[in-house]
Amino acid sequence: MDRPFSPWRLVPLIVVVGGLGAFFLLGLDAYLSFEALSKHRQMLLAWRSEHYFLMMMSFIALYGLMAAFSVPGAVWMTISGGFLFGPVAGTAVSVVGATLGALALFLAARYALGDILRAKAGPALRKMEAGFNENALSYLFVLRLVPLFPFWLVNLVPALLMVKLGTFVFATFFGIIPGTLVFALVGSGLGSLLDAGMAPDLNVFFEPEILLPIAGLVILSLIPVIYKKVTKPTS
Repeated sequence: MDRPFSPWRLVPLIVVVGGLGAFFLLGLDAYLSFEALSKHRQMLLAWRSEHYFLMMMSFIALYGLMAAFSVPGAVWMTISGGFLFGPVAGTAVSVVGATLGALALFLAARYALGDILRAKAGPALRKMEAGFNENALSYLFVLRLVPLFPFWLVNLVPALLMVKLGTFVFATFFGIIPGTLVFALVGSGLGSLLDAGMAPDLNVFFEPEILLPIAGLVILSLIPVIYKKVTKPTS
């Protein structure tokens, strides 16, 4: 039996929308740019040297808040992580932060709207839900590996389609590692670019040596889906 609707259940999503609006009203988006990173380079490196562990924890928390509030600018956060902590540690803190933030938004959406949508769902939505959940891990891996849709949307839709929590977290954590590593590597070489007065090339993701391995992972992720389609008995 579905729980009776209470307006209080919308509070988490109201907080998300309010936080996103406040982010832009306060002009904080100006800090998520190449110019801001270049300007505050020495200060950030000094903080890292003096408070390494604290800065790592703060970075994870900030990245998590950005993902939870659907704030754009994840690429620059990931590049900053690579710049401050190197490609391996930079990837790790970015992936942990992004996963925690994605989980927070996932839970907020499910708590606020899950029962409402299920109660009002027609046959078409229920069929889509069943089809998605049958191969949820494969589909989520693909959506994480290749950013076909905004990160926040891929956090919301699985929540509303009642994807299992463990499946969502697993696919999010491991699915974003390849792309995160690419931009963390860009960040790890940012110091030499700044010294040369150059900006990083954000199109590196589309280079063949990067894109082809990711395409291979996408194909591997879809093998279970293809196998089920091929072996499904015809009526």
